[in-house]
Amino acid sequence: MTEFKSDNRIGFEREPDSALRRLALATLILLACLMLSACGNEPTVEQQIIASLESMEADAEEGRFLDFMQHVSRDFKGQQGALSRQDFQRYLMIQVNETRRIYANFFPIRVEGKAEVVGEPRATASFKLLVTGGKGLLPERGRLLDVKTGWVREGGEWLLTSADWEVATSDD
Repeated sequence: MTEFKSDNRIGFEREPDSALRRLALATLILLACLMLSACGNEPTVEQQIIASLESMEADAEEGRFLDFMQHVSRDFKGQQGALSRQDFQRYLMIQVNETRRIYANFFPIRVEGKAEVVGEPRATASFKLLVTGGKGLLPERGRLLDVKTGWVREGGEWLLTSADWEVATSDD
């Protein structure tokens, strides 16, 4: 019996060591898998900017100016520098006040990243934008615009820093 207890004790002492090793190895494998899967799930710059544009579209259509403007940088310049952020907000409010219902549709959005400038990642997005609106349920007017925008990443969010637009020509 003494021999059995000795073997049992030795086996008992070794078993927790191997169990701890297996648990540590499994934990390391799980952490490595989580880290690898987290790396692959981060949206691309293009996906992030398109998501911001879609959010801005929904905010504009619902008349949520403050939510819309949260996507606009404090340093915003529009129409080749003629519009400040405050001017841009006023412009949007006038458009909405003239038309009870506004709808916007983006056509292919092309996003291009630029090299970092002073540590701030920058990108551009250009697209066609069909804006329609009216006082009733059906649109009374519409306009197709060519839009070029500039974006900067601040605090983990992409913010609109510039926007230039013009009426699209028929040969576009």
